[in-house]
Amino acid sequence: MLKTLAISAVAALSLSAGGAFAAEEGHVEDVDFSFEGPFGKFDQNQLQRGLQVYTEVCAACHGLRYVPIRTLGDEGGPHLPSDQVRAYADQNFEVFDEEIDDFRPAKPTDHFPGSSLAEAPDLSLMAKARAGFHGPQGTGINQLLKGMGGPEYIASLLTGYTGEEKEEAGTIFYENTAFPGGWIAMAPPLFEDQMVYADGHDNDMESVAEDVSAFLMWTAEPKMMARKQAGFVGVFFLTVLTVLLYLTNKKLWAPVKGKKLKL
Repeated sequence: MLKTLAISAVAALSLSAGGAFAAEEGHVEDVDFSFEGPFGKFDQNQLQRGLQVYTEVCAACHGLRYVPIRTLGDEGGPHLPSDQVRAYADQNFEVFDEEIDDFRPAKPTDHFPGSSLAEAPDLSLMAKARAGFHGPQGTGINQLLKGMGGPEYIASLLTGYTGEEKEEAGTIFYENTAFPGGWIAMAPPLFEDQMVYADGHDNDMESVAEDVSAFLMWTAEPKMMARKQAGFVGVFFLTVLTVLLYLTNKKLWAPVKGKKLKL
């Protein structure tokens, strides 16, 4: 009897705790990104649009200090021509050079600057930090089965503002349906028709949010495509090896299995 009551109490506490945890989690929309799945890959044009959004909107507060600027020219990423990478670094960022003890225009060999505000997190690994295994969806089930993870969280966060505000301890908080707890100190960064894309792509809030989310996924996983290709090669060779071992085994044991036992 006591054992039954103890089990019931533990189950009730677990359910109530799980319900409270779920209530604190925000709502994350599932987005069909091109790089999801074993055969997915980054959309080069989308990454270039996402770079534009980061530069014009996010870079004012947030940094990418783990990302070398030269990687913007890498295949599988934005893949900008080398002259455009040099021009982008020179025109958009300054870095402190200890040799001259002063600031100078950035070069492709430099990293993106860090965040300019102490309370603004660096975005280099944001997509990995908010991935489904330990982010808004709790376990990795949604990430494995639905492809939901860090990019979905970022896109949902950028479009999850309701317009409601409140002030606490001198700080303005904004209601956001994707942020855990429902309120975030970051003001809405996106609004309709904010971006003008050279390729004429849709510039509504949802599209812009998906573009910058895909770019931030690339900053967190720049070698994703190379790893997938290496995985395919590995699976192919293992398959060939398995077939060869099977045929070799049959040939070696064929004389033995072909003999009939004499009683």
